[in-house]
Amino acid sequence: MHELSAYTLIIGASLILILSFFFGEAARKTSIPSVLMLIVLGILLQFVLDAALGDRPDFLPVLKVLGTVGLIMIVLEAALELELKPGKYLPIFKALFIALICLLVSAYVAALILHQFVPGMDMASAWLYATPLSILSSAIIIPSVATLREDKKEFHIYESTFSDILGIMMFYFLTGNLDAGGHGSGFLDFSGNLLLTIGIAVIASYLIILIFQNIRSHTKLFLLIAVLLLLYAVGKKMHLSSLIIILVFGLVIANMKVFFRGKLGQWLHLEKASQMYEGLHVVTMESAFVVRTFFFVIFGLTISLASIANLEVTLISLAIVATIYLIRYFFLRMFIGKDIFPQLYIAPRGLITILLFYDIPEAAIIPGFEPGILLDIIIGTSLIMTFAMIRDKQRTSKAIEKAKEEPVGYERWKAPTIAEYAKEEGDSDKH
Repeated sequence: MHELSAYTLIIGASLILILSFFFGEAARKTSIPSVLMLIVLGILLQFVLDAALGDRPDFLPVLKVLGTVGLIMIVLEAALELELKPGKYLPIFKALFIALICLLVSAYVAALILHQFVPGMDMASAWLYATPLSILSSAIIIPSVATLREDKKEFHIYESTFSDILGIMMFYFLTGNLDAGGHGSGFLDFSGNLLLTIGIAVIASYLIILIFQNIRSHTKLFLLIAVLLLLYAVGKKMHLSSLIIILVFGLVIANMKVFFRGKLGQWLHLEKASQMYEGLHVVTMESAFVVRTFFFVIFGLTISLASIANLEVTLISLAIVATIYLIRYFFLRMFIGKDIFPQLYIAPRGLITILLFYDIPEAAIIPGFEPGILLDIIIGTSLIMTFAMIRDKQRTSKAIEKAKEEPVGYERWKAPTIAEYAKEEGDSDKH
């Protein structure tokens, strides 16, 4: 086995980041998720490393670390975008409910499929395997919905973030219940841990902002991120739902006027805290880009191409993907109404799915489960989202052109009207 020099590694890492930037630019123009391009790049690098080294190193430990840090950065990035106003409460609760109900029902149906068709898969293990497959990927969704109408973009940010958090909580509840032998006492422990986590998250968020606003050093932002990573890791060691700490902190610092009222407002230096928020927003966005890039490239490096060609794997994957969209259609139609395009098809699986899959306890691993199922579902749901986003882009372009042709002034160009035109175009396509 040949060893790569430090300079070769630096060149390789730099080229990957440069390519990732261009993938992002291409994604904006083509609506093809940059994540898919990164996975394909990782698969191609398999052949390069095999030729250069003869034997690939074990990337799994690196993948787990990158996945954890990436998850924290992505959730923090999303939370910093969330604005809490009286008019936002209903959309937030609606997104929370849809994320929860789709997660539970999708996991149940996927568990039934896995239990039926995977050898040696009992129902308890099937639930554990089905949960990662039922979680939306905010790592894919958040960068992909930037061009959508504002209300739809916000819905996807809320829904995917809640799906990440709820899915992770559900996964670790199931693993805890499995360790307890399936006894119901796990629910009480879970509820207690949840309340304790929320309490710690609120207190920690206030303390961090009040302390860090008075630090004069110009290097405090990465110190702040280090504190958040520390809180997350310590929380995981204590079996808490640590991602809630990250979400709550992001919400508090992004909505300081809401959380710092009355006597608390006297302790807040709004100008200094706002500067900290703006700096954190940039650092988080840049860090999430770097971590996300290397995570999906390394995931591509770990993929076994042989498992994709298995017909049984393909059929199981297709069955699970079909149920994902049927369930999603039913609940979106029920709680949102007729205007559910492209929301219906924006349901990719990604970083969380991969991360939790590799975190399944050794005692619960089922040898008959093919990892190709995981890959097929990730690629399948991402491709479906890609086609939907391309179609939505075409509809929006046609709507804008139609609005320009009508001599009724600039008011006809505004987003709600363009959305109506797009809806009309969509309806006319059906006839």
